Formats: sequence, C-alpha cells, structure tokens
Amino acid sequence: MKKSLFVISILFVSIASVIAQTRFDNNDQHYRITIKKAKGKIIIDGKIEEPDWQASEMVTNFWQSIPYDSAHANVKTEVRVTFDDNFLYVSGICYQPQKYVVTSLKRDFQNGTTDIFGINLDTFKDKLNGFNFAISPYGVQREGLVSNGSEVDNSWDNKWYSEVRNFNDKWVVEMAIPFKTLRYKSNEGVNEWLVNFLRFDQTQARTERSMWAPVPRNFPGNALAFSGTMVWETPPPKPGANISVIPYLLGDSDKDYFNKKAANVHGNVGVDAKIAITPSLNLDVTVNPDFAQVEVDRQVTNLSRFELFFPERRQFFVENADLFGSFGLSNINPFFSRRIGLKNGTKVPILAGLRLSGRVNKNWRVGLLSMQTAAKSDSSASSYEPQANFSMVAVQRRVFKRSNIAFVLMNRQNFLNTEAERNANPNAFTRIIGLDYNLASNDGRWQGKFFYHKALVSKNDVGQYATAASINYFSRTWAFEQSYEMVGENYGVANATGYVARNNYYRTEPNVSYTFYPRSSFINSWSIGADGDWFWRISDNKSLDWDFSPVFFRVAFQNAAQLRITPLRWNYTYLFSDFDPTNTGGQTLKTDTKYIYKNLRINYVSNSRTSVFYSVQGLFGEYFNGEIAQIHTTINYRYQPYG
Repeated sequence: MKKSLFVISILFVSIASVIAQTRFDNNDQHYRITIKKAKGKIIIDGKIEEPDWQASEMVTNFWQSIPYDSAHANVKTEVRVTFDDNFLYVSGICYQPQKYVVTSLKRDFQNGTTDIFGINLDTFKDKLNGFNFAISPYGVQREGLVSNGSEVDNSWDNKWYSEVRNFNDKWVVEMAIPFKTLRYKSNEGVNEWLVNFLRFDQTQARTERSMWAPVPRNFPGNALAFSGTMVWETPPPKPGANISVIPYLLGDSDKDYFNKKAANVHGNVGVDAKIAITPSLNLDVTVNPDFAQVEVDRQVTNLSRFELFFPERRQFFVENADLFGSFGLSNINPFFSRRIGLKNGTKVPILAGLRLSGRVNKNWRVGLLSMQTAAKSDSSASSYEPQANFSMVAVQRRVFKRSNIAFVLMNRQNFLNTEAERNANPNAFTRIIGLDYNLASNDGRWQGKFFYHKALVSKNDVGQYATAASINYFSRTWAFEQSYEMVGENYGVANATGYVARNNYYRTEPNVSYTFYPRSSFINSWSIGADGDWFWRISDNKSLDWDFSPVFFRVAFQNAAQLRITPLRWNYTYLFSDFDPTNTGGQTLKTDTKYIYKNLRINYVSNSRTSVFYSVQGLFGEYFNGEIAQIHTTINYRYQPYG
C-alpha cells in the first residue's frame, strides 16, 4: 500500500510540474512591450528625466526564478525602452537598499555572484542566438553573445554606454547600445525582437533572480526560449556602414651585457578589421595578428591520460563562434580554432586570415574561414609546424522552431617543401566532412544532438569517422540524459583541425536525477540521482573504462551555497599504454593491466555573497593500485567593491 501511494505521489508531482511549466510557455505572446522613437535627445546620466522616458511604456512586476518561480519578485524593478537613429536606450530603476554585493570592478565580471540589471536581445527571434548586456550597481559593464539558447560567451567585447546613480532605496541605470553593435534586419511594417529583462539581488537572505518574462528555476536566466516580445512602433533604423580597424605596432630590445653582445631589436606590425557586409553578415580580416591582449588560460594540473580542452578567447574567432565550433560534441569537435596559431602552447605565426560569418536570412546561417600560417621550427621537435592553410565551410538551416541541421567541411592543407617535412608529416592534408542535427524543443525541455563526421586524409585508412546521438530532458523535477558515441580507430587524425580526446571507442553515458523543492528557509532544493559512463574499444570490443555512481546527492541552499556528495563511485580502467598516475616521473603502470577502484567524492561551495567564502573538493579512497586523498580548496576574500 505504501509503495502504491509513493508511486501515485511521484506521478502526481510529475504531472503537476508539467502543468506548472505550461505557465512559462508562449511568453512571447503574453509579455509584450512597445518601443517608441524618441523625439528629443537622451542624455546618459542615470537621471531618466527626459520627456521621452516619461512617454515610454514601462514594465514591472518581475517574476522570481530563484529561489522560487511561482511568485512575483520581492524587489521592484521598473524598465523602459526607447531609441533614436543611433542607439537603443534602456533604463532601469532597481529598488534596493544601498547595500550591494559586487564581485569586483573588473569588466566582464563573473556571472552569478554580483547584483546586476541586464537585458537579453534576440533580434532574429530564433530563441537560440542573441546578445546579453548587464551592469552592476557600481556601473561595471558586462556583455556577451548568447548561443545554443542560453550559453553566454563574455569573450565578445563591444563598446556601449551606461551610467548608474545610487540612492538610499534604489539604483538607477541608463544604457545606450549602438545599433552598430547589434546584428539585425529592419523591415517595412511591423518589426519585433525577443527581449527579457533580469535582476540579480544577492543582498536578501535568499538570493533572488527575477525576470520580466518568467523563466523556470531549472533553466539559466539567459534562456532565450522564455523571452517576451519588443514591438517597434516604427521600424528600427536601417543599419549603416559598420567598419572597424584595429592596427598594432610592437617593438622590443634586449642586450646580453654579461657576454658583451650587441643589442637585438625586434618589431612587429599587423592589423585586424571587421566589416559588416550586411547588417547580419560580417567579414573579419586579420594580417599578422599578435593576440597579445588575449586573457591567459587558467593553469590546470592534468592527472588524466588525455589532452585538456581550453576555450578560445581571441577576438577574431569569438563572434559567431558557435557556428564554427558547435559541430560534434565538446570531446569530439572537428574544428578547434586553437589549433590555428598555437602548437603545444607556443605561438605559430599567422600570416593572414579571412572569416565571413552570420545570417543570410531568418533560417540560414553561413560561416567561411581561411587562414594561412607560416612554418615554425626550433630546437623542440614537438613544436615543429609546417606552413599550412586552414579552411572551413559551415552552413546551418533552421528547422521547426528552434532546431537546425548543419553541414561542415574542414580542410587543413600542409605545404611540405622538403623531404624532412614530408617524413615528419605523413598527411599532406586532413579533411573532415559532416552533418549535424541539433534538437531543441520550443519549451526548452527537450534537447539533443545527432551527427556523423568522416575524416579524409592523404593516407587513407579504415575507421576515419565519428558519430554520436544524445537526448536530454529537463523539467522542473526530472532530468534525464542519454548519449551514445562512436569514434573510429583512425579518426584521431582529426586532431590536426579539431579536438578529439581519444579514438577507437564507443561509449554510453546515462544520467538521471529527481529534484525536490521543500518548503524550507534553509534548503532551496535537493536532488537524488545516478549516473555512469562506459567505454569499449571498437577493434576488439574490450572494455576500456567505466565509472558508475549508484546514487549521488545535490543540495542547493537558500543562501546560494551548494553541496554535492557521491558516497560511492566505482571506477574501472584498462591501460592501453604505459601510464604514470602522478605525472611526476614515478612508478609507471604497464600496458594491458586493469584496475577497479572505489572512492568518495565531495564538492562544497560556500555562500559567495559573504566577504569570506570558500570551496572544497575532496576525493578519497582507492586510485589504480594505491590510495588517494585529494583536497582542493580555494579561499576568497572580497574587499567590497574593489576586488
């Protein structure tokens, strides 16, 4: 009887969660704001005194997304929008006592730890790609490109204007976003963009995330699927010519005084340019780039047997990066732009490059790339690179409302001029051709990926393919993921153009969890679930790796702290090459040996809104043929608001 009641209860909760989520469907029809053209001049001073502001439509009554998604926000926000021939203007009055939580005064501050007011813009209404602009109570800006429905890349940098004024009971913000910064089309008649406004208030006892158009709490705040609509009373201005040129000049000199050698003088010159071919199609040009201004990578200790993946931060590759880099999966990617101009962490000279990317119309996106690198050789054979050309064609067609089919052709052509170069590089070219289907339901609950890629190299062989299928379901309570991958035994040659961690395997990776939302002043939600990951070698069907957690627990606290505990995780590893688990030159485990080991994993992140906060990651138990006790701790002190 108890078992039947439990099953009925779970079924009732699941049905209720589905019914509740329907409240978030069709936000673009229920939440609409009209934008009127300003008759006078708007001065960005944080005062909102101009008559055009008073004549603009105001939206308020934001909905909570965190800690709950069924009530209006505790803090009040009032938003207005207007425009002129050059700028889109946004004003926000954020009611809040003058006590703020701010990570730092650094531009593009970390997401989720700062009080902000922000706006998401989806100018083509595909609910997949857009722009995000946000600002803190101290006027610090952050902007990013939104791709795949909710993923924000803050490496994208553009100039826009803002001003914030602080009062005892509120802070007031004005934004002026140049139309040249945005990608859109202006049509005769009715024009509509998707839009959402958001607030993060970290000062309350319970962190509050709120939006004008409501977003379920199991989705990130930048989820474009739940946007409202901005209706233009008159069409936005026709985008004009948009050309930016960034030249650079570098020089340095060094002299060995000890050995009394003459001074060496070095110099370099180059230029980057961005040209708007159409309002939504851009041409990036680079000649002898330096990329010296790019943020450095985080240092990571690699205890695995495989190459680590680092994100792209160079501005030339950032805009429309999802169009080029979203083929395949994160661990099976046919195009990894960091292969261009880098070799084992050292610079390979780029002579010049062209990159055309953007939208042809509402349904079609295209990307064309060609880059030429010079040969690089030094005393390290591992750093040798022949002269090469990297070219890519990417075409994406939207199907249904938020899904798409994409085609890719990637080519790396090595120029091997000497016998030594030909011996060191058996493949004169590496080409990959592939087709992807990206599934995204209109309500955001279903996501999936299906693809097949074929590698073509000058040294042809069997097993030069990669394919995968994955399906994910996310409701307010249930989360289910299932993926299947297969990488041929000779597909690893794609490392010349992409990122492939390993080859000659097939893999399955199920994951399921259920989330409870208790009525508690201490716990916001807690989840219970199970996950696993299994690898087999294709050539002989041998089990290579697997790990399995029969149960894990995840707790989100009302004060924004988080805890995850995996009390038992089984691991199995078969070594297909010699391996030193410590990566310190110690004892080497031999090829064709296998190990089963168990461990406990704990991950805790404290309340980051306090001036002192910390995180702890622990791994305890067995490790290969020994034992491991690993603790990784970070302790942070915030000197509000400077850093």
